Amino acid sequence: MTVSEEKFTRQRLLEVQTLTPSLFTLRTTRDPGFRFRAGQFARLGVRKSDGTLVWRAYSMVSAPHDEFLDFFSIVVPGGEFTSELSRLKPGDELLVDKQAFGFLTLDRFPDGRDLWLLGTGTGIAPFLSILQDLEVWSRFERIVLVYSARHRAELAYQALIRELPERDYLEGQGHKLLYLPVVTREPAPGALNARITTLIENGELERAADLPLVPEHSRIMLCGNPEMIDDTRAVLKARGMNLALTRRPGQVAVENYW
Repeated sequence: MTVSEEKFTRQRLLEVQTLTPSLFTLRTTRDPGFRFRAGQFARLGVRKSDGTLVWRAYSMVSAPHDEFLDFFSIVVPGGEFTSELSRLKPGDELLVDKQAFGFLTLDRFPDGRDLWLLGTGTGIAPFLSILQDLEVWSRFERIVLVYSARHRAELAYQALIRELPERDYLEGQGHKLLYLPVVTREPAPGALNARITTLIENGELERAADLPLVPEHSRIMLCGNPEMIDDTRAVLKARGMNLALTRRPGQVAVENYW
């Protein structure tokens, strides 16, 4: 893909952390002119050994006010982009589009009392950005973060999630957040153990949150595996919860950059 030099900035990797053999986090410098809303994504570019550029979309994990950019990536075996990305080291160059994209943002919902953030794998990324921004805490009475992974070791950013409610700028609103980890392929203490769709259908998710999923009050964001998104949307639709569109208010918002 050819992208003119004017459409991206050259950033430097500050930090790379390997979580598992297939998952890693990275932090880059941030161009002072780069702006985004919590929940949006940017296209990242890496230069291959033959000089060609490869681009992929990644949600920002970092908050809109941070001076750096954080991303969460999976290594796709044989993948053209992640194979190159996973080899980068601190100090290496990473290209970042000047424009942010995406509609997994809080303005998708004009109303609502309870916000449910349902993410699988690297789909947790935009929710962490949203939770580090003040808007979500002032708009909703209850916030439920549901983070599903196959294995316990794949649950990233646990320290960040634990300390989020204690941040000074929340001014005592941290109690609004409930974190529900889900591990599907092994028993894990303190975690639910089934697919998100199953947990909704059998009522276990609502019991764990002590909160009903209902069209009147619930607003739901979905990000992660496309199959999970499709299946969860179908389960929610059966409960009267539909996609929030510009022309039609709804209860569900999804990210579709996969």
